[in-house]
Parts: sequence; structure tokens; C-alpha cells
Amino acid sequence: MKRAAVHNLGCKVNSYELDIIVQQLESDGYTIVGFDEPADVYIVNTCTVTNIADRKSRQMLHRAKKLNPGAAVVAVGCYVETDRRKVESDPAVDLAIGNDRKKDACAIIKEYLEHAGGPAKDTEPAAPAAFEDEDAAPALLTKPGHTRAFIKIQDGCNQFCSYCIIPYARGRIRSRDEDEIVEEVRGLAAIGVREVVLTGIHLSSYGKDKGEEPQEALLRLFTRIQLLSGIRRIRLGSLEPRLITEDFAKRSAGLSKLCPHFHLSLQSGCDATLKRMNRHYTADEYLRSVELLRRYFDRPAITTDVIVGFPGETEEEFGQSKAFLEKVRFYEIHVFKYSVRKGTVAASMQGQVPEEIKSIRSDELLELTARQAAEYRALFEGGREEVLVEEHRPEGAFGFPEACHTGHTMRYVECVIPESAGTGEPLPDRILQGTITGMAGDRLIFIPD
Repeated sequence: MKRAAVHNLGCKVNSYELDIIVQQLESDGYTIVGFDEPADVYIVNTCTVTNIADRKSRQMLHRAKKLNPGAAVVAVGCYVETDRRKVESDPAVDLAIGNDRKKDACAIIKEYLEHAGGPAKDTEPAAPAAFEDEDAAPALLTKPGHTRAFIKIQDGCNQFCSYCIIPYARGRIRSRDEDEIVEEVRGLAAIGVREVVLTGIHLSSYGKDKGEEPQEALLRLFTRIQLLSGIRRIRLGSLEPRLITEDFAKRSAGLSKLCPHFHLSLQSGCDATLKRMNRHYTADEYLRSVELLRRYFDRPAITTDVIVGFPGETEEEFGQSKAFLEKVRFYEIHVFKYSVRKGTVAASMQGQVPEEIKSIRSDELLELTARQAAEYRALFEGGREEVLVEEHRPEGAFGFPEACHTGHTMRYVECVIPESAGTGEPLPDRILQGTITGMAGDRLIFIPD
């Protein structure tokens, strides 16, 4: 029996694409095993967003070859695109497959294994294909029993932020065909998926390459998914603040299945830093987007990303950024210390911030986000909520004293459902109504009706 092991690094889009490869491998007769188990093929879906991501990608490739020197070790994805020569010269790598050929990964691996001793690396990369030209579009990307599925609706990025290598790894924006997306979601609903998460490398550009306004293209897609039976929730990936116009917020709020959970990328709350980052908005414009969402949605969960220690960030600029975060009041802030990325504009900027200062600033923001997250969760104590049941956890999991199920609200706040609630076994894919009775660490305690 053929065995394959896979490992994913990086974003939700990467995870989605690896799901496609796994589906193809299983169709070709492979059994998927853990990465630490013996296998015939090891596939590492790489990430290149930072130099650290490159290093982690190399570490996993070398770990695979060390585990089983006779196996085929396959590097796939963004790291291959940005440093193909280095990847192909790495003795741990047998095959290097870029993003443009991920859809053909199973066929490439099969050809390599059938011609042992043949070419050890993949062919030169082709130009990224438009979605409508790809004839290997996935039909179902999850198995029965899963409650949530990620759907890639867009690829590529035209933004060229000064710290980011991704436009070079992913190419220009390409939007997936709307009918194809809807059919995929319909198939997922048929096998029990209740929540779909729409993702992309730059989701806010969806439809732009087809001559459409992204707001209109996205709203039309949301509306079509809203009408599909079985799907109970539509969740969105990361959005740009300029996407949030009053019309977009108002019409989105009219869709009952659209989750009031918005990840609006920020990176800094200081205009001078945003300008050096080549971000295309100001702090005030960002705040107006948040205010629009709060005008039309009840207590929306607003989450974001922030980079500390960007080149040239002074104590005053950091202070402005922190004060802005205090003003906005987020549910969660994902804090990143700036990491030099070779090949980007920021890598050669003056004023690189010492690591010890980055760490101090990061710790300050982590403390801030922990406080804001607790304040946000407290808004729901004693209130009514709807929870999508996801997993069963044994007694003692994350400090909870009894066995329980876990799930998330529409706003993506995690809940625990005690078995002692006496409602029978709340199987995954069930959506329950009930009351929030308290807190268990950083989770809400949910008692179903």
C-alpha cells in the first residue's frame, strides 16, 4: 500500500491547496499517514512570508529526508517560487513544485516515481494560470463529519506592500469563477459542512481582474451562498479596510448567514509607518471602516494583524500605533515582530529596529490584546447565543473540570458545552441555541436549551 505524509506551513489558502493534493493522492490509492511515520512520499507545502518561514520550510524538508532517506521528498509552494535555485540544489529535495503546478502535483509525483533515476526536479515554472483555465478544480475538499471548510475564491496580489514577498510568490490577482465556487459549496453542504470560510491571498480584490467592483462581486457571491440549503454560516478571510463602504456594510448586514466577524488588516496605527509599508489607507480611514461595521452589525468581532518594529518605527510612532489600538478596541490582535524578508523594499530600509526593542513592543501589545479580548467576551455573559458544535474534549482539557464539546459562535468566540448540561451528545455539525453562563479561561461556557 502506498503511503504519503503531508505538512502545511503558512496561510489558509495554503491549507486549502494542500487539501486538494491530499484528495488527489487518496484517489490515486495513497494512504495518508502522520509526518513522523514511514512513507513513500513526504510533501511539504512551504511558506515564504518571512525568512523564518523559509527556514521552517527547509527544516521540515530535511526532517522528512532524515526520517526516510529512500522516500521522495517534495517541496511545494511559495518557497519554491521565491528561491527555486536554492530549493532545487538542496540534497533533501527530490521534487520542487511551484504554485503554478500545485494542481498537477499528484501527476508530477507519479511520473517521478515511475521513472526512478530520471529528472530529480520539476520543470521551469509557467505563468500563473487563470482560474477558468484550470481544469482540475476541486469538487469536495473535506470529508463527512467536518463542520467547517475553507474555500479559496481568489489568488495573487497586486498590492506590493514594502515588507511582503507574496506578490512575487503568488503572481497577479486571479478570481475564481463564481458558478464553480457555488457548486463546490453546494457539494460541501451535501456532506455535512455547515460553515464555509471564503479565503484568498487578497480577498478584497475578488472580481477586479474581471472588470468588477470587488464589493459588488463579493456581495453577489455571498447572496448566492446564502440561498444554499444546508449552509448555515458564511465566514470571511482577511479584508482590506477600504472594501468596507457604507453600502457594503449595510447590504452585508442584511444576509443572515454572514458571520459578524471581520478580520481587517491594519499592520500599524501610525500613518507614517503605514506610508513606509506602502499600505493604501490611513488610520482614520481604517477607523471609519470599523465604525461602519459597528453601525450595521451587533457587536461585530473585529480582529487584525499588527507588525511591531518595522524599519524606522520610533518610540513615538509605536506609541501612536498602540494608542490607536486602544481606541479601536479589537476582539483579537495578531502581533508580529517585523522580520527582514530578502527581496522586499523594507529589507534595505534604514532604521532597522533591534530585536530586543521588538520584543518589548510585542509584549506590550500582547498584554493589550489579552485585556481587550477578555472585555469583548464579557459582553456575551448571560446572553443568548448560537453555537456550531465541533469537537469533543476529555475531562481536564484546557483546564475545564469535566468532559465537554467545543464550538464557536457566529462571532468566532469559542465556547465549551459541559456534558453535564444533560442535552444528550451534541454531535458535530449541530447548531445549538442556548445561554452563556460564565467563563472557562478564555472560553465562554454555553448551556444549550
